[in-house]
Amino acid sequence: MRSQIIRKTDKGMGKSMAQILIVEDDKSINELMVRYLKMTGHTCLTAFTGGEALSILKKEHADLILLDISLPDMDGFAVKELAGAVPVIFVTARNTIKDRIRGLNDGAEDYIGKPFDFQELLARVNVVLRRYGREQDFCLGAVRVDLKNFKVYENGKELSMTPQEFELLRALIINKNVTLSRQQLLNAAWGFDYEGEERTVDVHIQRIRKKLHLEEYIKTIYKIGYRLEV
Repeated sequence: MRSQIIRKTDKGMGKSMAQILIVEDDKSINELMVRYLKMTGHTCLTAFTGGEALSILKKEHADLILLDISLPDMDGFAVKELAGAVPVIFVTARNTIKDRIRGLNDGAEDYIGKPFDFQELLARVNVVLRRYGREQDFCLGAVRVDLKNFKVYENGKELSMTPQEFELLRALIINKNVTLSRQQLLNAAWGFDYEGEERTVDVHIQRIRKKLHLEEYIKTIYKIGYRLEV
């Protein structure tokens, strides 16, 4: 059997954000999805056929399934039907309106066509996990971030954070070890219709670093933006 279980063992980062089952028969795409999701703190289970996926679900818990439709043994629609109540995002080259409508009508949380951007995939994954309450506390040194309740603590003491500071911190956390541009951070904290300058991001990042003593972890990426390294 080609299925494999990849578990996160990093220390000092709190619990993994979610356990995600990736059902994709293209080995290179499967491995890239695993690498990217692991890098941002998720645990991955992988399968290359529908049968392998259903076998894994009998033994392992999954918070979300990223599911291709064109599988060697059965189509993804059938896998979705047999997977029970686990949330599903279809990730597939079958991107016709007919297939998209069928997937969403069958109860999928989202439908992503190939080729796709990995940062967009991660953003859509996090939307679904947030919808199902799977965002967990994030811990780094003396800092604990309660993502669900919008609270930040240092050594057990709650710190005051503005909404923009918290949303910037959340964006860095859910994309940890991934470089985010100033524009991406601006969109995350102020919204796509914000017309202010990107320099605003720099000012707020400096405040977060100082307030949470995270100078060592929030890295400036020259001419691009910032990355939370853990």
